[in-house]
Amino acid sequence: MPVAPPAFAFADPPAPEKARKDRRVLRAVLRWTAATVVFAAVGTSATYGITEMKRTDVPGLATESDGRWEYPVLTRPPLPSGSPAPFADENTAGAHHADLRELVLPAPKGAKADKALRGEDGWLATEDFLTEFPSEEDSKELRQLLTDNGLRHIAARGWTVPDGTHTRIYLLQFDTAAVAEKLRFRGFGYHNRPPFAVRGAEGSVLDAGFRAASQVDDVDRSAYVESEPYGAEQIRHAYLGAADTIALVIQSRKGTAKAVPFQQTVVLQAQLLG
Repeated sequence: MPVAPPAFAFADPPAPEKARKDRRVLRAVLRWTAATVVFAAVGTSATYGITEMKRTDVPGLATESDGRWEYPVLTRPPLPSGSPAPFADENTAGAHHADLRELVLPAPKGAKADKALRGEDGWLATEDFLTEFPSEEDSKELRQLLTDNGLRHIAARGWTVPDGTHTRIYLLQFDTAAVAEKLRFRGFGYHNRPPFAVRGAEGSVLDAGFRAASQVDDVDRSAYVESEPYGAEQIRHAYLGAADTIALVIQSRKGTAKAVPFQQTVVLQAQLLG
């Protein structure tokens, strides 16, 4: 039975020039029209498919048995009354007014939740986030960066699927989009190699297999993959920049970390934030 596409409440931000506005509105209409056709065609696969691209745009997404995970239907949490969307013209701070904890991608079907990432009342302590960066020097520098730039909250979720792939997602929220953007340049992406190595992935490089067609409007992305030799497990990770929020998505797996579920997870998380 066909499943309706994710009901997203956030609007694309209007551009300063009228011509650009018209192009973006047209693009948004075409994008969601295409997504609706795809959802109607593939039925239940709509709950976990990558909706921002054609299935042939990403290696491994051309067939039904491509390794995708079955995610629940994605719905953004409602905005508080009178609050603008993060990319609305009147939202000069670029703030996500919706509950950040509700913007973390839910676990796919069959996954076992990572209890260590539940935090207290859904908020994760900064020290728990910093365990992803084992270098004492990196951890110290990141802690200072987060403190100096007024980190507000960290929401997180993690899970392990039956094939052993372990996923961790962290959403870091700051006061304004300008602050988050500055931090993205300092240490959360925008580099050929990540400035701060995540746990077990000291040899990460830009993930050239992540197609540009999967880019979500208004969300910046830097994706990395651990290059060989990488030991007992391989790690993939990505940073997303969306208004006042920076997301870190990490997937690790014994042997090889598969590209398809990683790309799927990153794109869906970007859609929730974008």
